[in-house]
Amino acid sequence: MTKRIQRWFTLLVSVLMLSVTLSAFASEAADNKTRSERFGESAVKGELAGFAGADYWRAVRDGQEGYTTSKSAEHGVLISVPGQAWFILKEKWMSPLGALAIFGSIGLVVLAYFTIGPLRLSKAKTGRKIKRWSLVDRTLHWSMAFTFLSLAVTGLLLVYGKHFIKPIVPRDIWAMIIYGGKQYHNYVGPLFAILLFTVMIKWWRKSLFTKVDINWFMKMGGMVGKHKGTHPSADFSNGGEKALFWLLIFCGVFIIFSGFILDFPLFGQTRRDMELSNLVHMLASLVLICGFVFHIYVGLVGIEASLEGMVTGEVDETWAKEHHDIWYEKVKDLPENQSITAVVTDPECKKHTKTEH
Repeated sequence: MTKRIQRWFTLLVSVLMLSVTLSAFASEAADNKTRSERFGESAVKGELAGFAGADYWRAVRDGQEGYTTSKSAEHGVLISVPGQAWFILKEKWMSPLGALAIFGSIGLVVLAYFTIGPLRLSKAKTGRKIKRWSLVDRTLHWSMAFTFLSLAVTGLLLVYGKHFIKPIVPRDIWAMIIYGGKQYHNYVGPLFAILLFTVMIKWWRKSLFTKVDINWFMKMGGMVGKHKGTHPSADFSNGGEKALFWLLIFCGVFIIFSGFILDFPLFGQTRRDMELSNLVHMLASLVLICGFVFHIYVGLVGIEASLEGMVTGEVDETWAKEHHDIWYEKVKDLPENQSITAVVTDPECKKHTKTEH
């Protein structure tokens, strides 16, 4: 099973690397098309200047306010000059650096897999199962995972789709793709907010840092270097899981509130409010995406048998002892974690004996 996952993981990485190459070619094509469009735009502006006059369009480009019957904020300004700074920051800095961060995170986990390798159990599994996650916990986790990943995909589509999809598909197809992605992102976003606050209420107590976590971080979770395989002590959640939890909550709050401003432009938001919210939304989302790249790696292949707990709700006794020994000592004697005892009748001596499964 692990080898199959590893093959799929390698295939996924190969596809992603191929996507980077294709994105580079598509981006170059998009730049050429943009230059062509700008040439046509100059001709259009020349014609407009002939109708309205050069002085009029010079005032528009300078951001001067005109007359309008609308009472909404900034409706008298046809072109917002400060908005050009937002455009440059978003297109020339945020977008390229965001792509670099995401592919850099993927590259790091691939490097970790081939140089450091997964963290294996020190001893064989005992077969005894320890209850770790309830059905409610697992449902909440997978609902959050699906919602976040689907929003991440549609969000990245909105930012980068014009570079590697738009140049290679018909205009009508591109219109349907981008429209569908935008609608999905807008309507599923509030569901992410509900799930995030539910997760915070449900798990915040298990995610408070203690002195034990300092030692866990000092030994890098027993995953790398001279401490690899040492399995430092941890309670129900180790230091890494707690850090990821608070990263999710912290960045998630910024994502939610900035997304609310962008999703509902009905409360007097100015252009500056929308631009700042857009940048905050992008930055917080990119940080969280990079964090979840490492989370997915650890859950799938980074630590042996980690995925079992969130799939079945139970973990092997050996895994519990090695990765969460403090928690194991607290729960090992609970009724739900006891071996099932069956009664076997010996037909010769007519006596009842007990055996554990």
